[in-house]
Amino acid sequence: MNPQVQAFLDNDSETFSYVVYDCDGGHAAVIDPVLDFDSKSGRTHTESAEKVVNFIRQHELTLDWILETHAHADHLSAAPYIREQLGGQIAIGEKIQDVQKIFSTLFNFEKTFLNDGSQFDHLFADGDTFSIGGLTGKVLSSPGHTPADLAYLIGDALFVGDTLFMPDVGTARCDFPGGDAATLYQSVKKLLALPNETRVFVCHDYPGDRREHKYETSVAAQREHNIHVHDGVGEQEFVAMREARDATLDMPRLILPSVQVNVRGGQMPPAEDNGTVYLKLPINVL
Repeated sequence: MNPQVQAFLDNDSETFSYVVYDCDGGHAAVIDPVLDFDSKSGRTHTESAEKVVNFIRQHELTLDWILETHAHADHLSAAPYIREQLGGQIAIGEKIQDVQKIFSTLFNFEKTFLNDGSQFDHLFADGDTFSIGGLTGKVLSSPGHTPADLAYLIGDALFVGDTLFMPDVGTARCDFPGGDAATLYQSVKKLLALPNETRVFVCHDYPGDRREHKYETSVAAQREHNIHVHDGVGEQEFVAMREARDATLDMPRLILPSVQVNVRGGQMPPAEDNGTVYLKLPINVL
């Protein structure tokens, strides 16, 4: 059984979130939901997430899962808000514990913060399966961008997170803590070994002024046309390209607020003794 897929674009971060479902009145999962964040004022709002919630309600769906492909560095997760509105379990890869160790040290988190993934409802291992009503999903570990990246294969639909972009944009950067270009190459090759007709849904698209945003491609199109990792590109060539390119990239605009929230399962840090929640800005560290 193949899923129905509804995409939602957050223009500010150029992020695609998805509702994946079996049928109207059936069961659903949400993948990579976005919490709107104004970095100038420090205010959050839920306009993007409410579009997802309204779609699920209009189609009378039961939400089983809120799936994160990784701890994002370019937007804050709306997973807790979605769960509060609709239920469901928030899930991510078990290697989130490695990412938590890195960033809890960087941000000097409170001593009660645990690097054990307990901030999420469920941790997936490579090869795990799960159900969305009549649909069966499979977890594919795809590290390289971060140690905890996952792809979700649900029927004929593959949700690749930041591992792959549209073919004319290429692949994810690998210069974040714990990232590795050779590891990403192996992850991509694993994903592109799936059948050519597999639908591929990306988490981000960066078209610039060339075209409109797109979110769906295929394994065949990636193998033939991906500018970084099409068939015939070897690991050594890819690593050299990726490392040289990464050295020229600026840090994502929202990396500092995003990561310290997303490793907490989308929850904010605890309020301080004045009742206010603060996000930290480490100076001269990154």
